[in-house]
Amino acid sequence: MDINSIKTLFPGLEQGLYEEMLQHATAREVKAGDTLLKVGQTIRSTMLLVDGIVKLYREDDEGKEFFIYNLSPGQACSLSMVCATRQETSEVLAKAMTDATVLSIPIEYMEQWMSRYKSWYRFVITSYRDRFEELLKTIDAIAFSNMDERLEYYLVKQAEATGRIINMTHQEIANDLNSSREVISRLLKKMENKGWVIIHRSSVEWIKDS
Repeated sequence: MDINSIKTLFPGLEQGLYEEMLQHATAREVKAGDTLLKVGQTIRSTMLLVDGIVKLYREDDEGKEFFIYNLSPGQACSLSMVCATRQETSEVLAKAMTDATVLSIPIEYMEQWMSRYKSWYRFVITSYRDRFEELLKTIDAIAFSNMDERLEYYLVKQAEATGRIINMTHQEIANDLNSSREVISRLLKKMENKGWVIIHRSSVEWIKDS
């Protein structure tokens, strides 16, 4: 990881901050399916995404997972920022959807940068606002939409993150939406009949408006 790569992914920061990020941040390679953050885990660093896609979930008492939003390259996990600064435990689960590269910044440097670099302060606030808006959209989809509308919204978000081919089984999609495989399969077939998707063996191709 070099300073030009960091500048490209996270533009608008001060030169001194880029140099400190290069000095103190640790780049970590993870594989698709790896868990990056567990519920109840004490957060001691924040997570910036360099490459790949990371999904954030809520987990209930029975271990069921519910999709919140995706993180894409150039984005930060705002929840890890907030929890790290307050030395709290995580209330979300983060998994790598694809092979990914994560930049971890220890809590002590995060706190120093908040007072020393205005651009870092703006970055943290903007990241939190953007992720909060994503969360509100997810809540709206749950509260005000029926399952076929929720599925459409979900597929659009996944296609935006990874491209038209969404490499997920019907069961995995059902898990993310806290539904059953039978319901999701039926709705996907309905979408296929409308010409919105093409159903493959272990993936779904989103073609609506393409």
